[in-house]
Amino acid sequence: MGTSKMDLEGTIRSVVEGAGLELVEANLHRAPGRSLLRVTVDREGGVDLDAIADASGRISRRLDLEGFDPGPYALEVSSPGIERPLRDRSDFAKRVGERVKIKTAQPVDGLRSLTGTLVEAGLEAVRIATEQGEHTVAYEAIASARTVADWEAELKERGKRK
Repeated sequence: MGTSKMDLEGTIRSVVEGAGLELVEANLHRAPGRSLLRVTVDREGGVDLDAIADASGRISRRLDLEGFDPGPYALEVSSPGIERPLRDRSDFAKRVGERVKIKTAQPVDGLRSLTGTLVEAGLEAVRIATEQGEHTVAYEAIASARTVADWEAELKERGKRK
C-alpha cells in the first residue's frame, strides 16, 4: 500500500462531507485476490442513486490521487436504509425516542439482547424501555446496536406521500 500512513476513513469522510453527505461507516475487507472497500453514506431525507454514484466517483478519484493501492479492490457505496448501526454517543443521542436493538457482550439484567425505545443517551450509558421495563446499559457493554424499523409506521408514511 503506497500510503500506509493514510487515514483511509478520514480521507473518505472529507470527500463524502464535501459531497454534502454524512459518512456512516467505511470498512476495507481484505480478501485473497480482491478486497472490498465498503462505504455507507447518508443525509437528511435519504440518499438517491445519483448521490451514491457521485460519491462513488469522488471517492475513487480521491483514493487514486492519494495513492491508495491495496491491490485489486472493489468500491461499494451504499446507504444504510431504514435500519442503521449506532456506534457512539452522538449516534444514540440522535435516535432518542426511536426503537433500537442493543446486543451486549455480557448479560445486562440477565439479557444479552434488548429491543425497545431509546429513552436517554447519557454520558456513560443509554436507557432503553423494553416490554420488561427500563434498562441502563453502559456504552462499553454494548457489542452492537442499531435502529429497528417500525415497518407499519413506515408503510403508512409512504402511503401518505403518494
